[in-house]
Amino acid sequence: MALTKSFKDTIQKRVQEDSEFRVCLLTEAIDCFLQGDTETGKTILRDYINATIGFEELAHLTQKSSKSLMRMLSSNGNPYANNLFEIIYYLQLKEGLKLKVSKL
Repeated sequence: MALTKSFKDTIQKRVQEDSEFRVCLLTEAIDCFLQGDTETGKTILRDYINATIGFEELAHLTQKSSKSLMRMLSSNGNPYANNLFEIIYYLQLKEGLKLKVSKL
């Protein structure tokens, strides 16, 4: 049976309509990074950016090229920690969040 909508279209629509889902998606990306699963973290973060502010606006905020940001978060990308945390900082600002790490 063929799918009627692509997965990315479905995620993008939900992100735009559901702020709680949007926050959970960003939080999940960061949780993946903190657990050492950088590949999944980059994938989720890339999907989040595409569905929210986009790489062009993020490039403007970070003063980095959108192509450079896309490369950093690609499957072969390996962003420096300062670049990754700068991206997360601006995404938190845009979302109106302040994420914290806590003990279990």
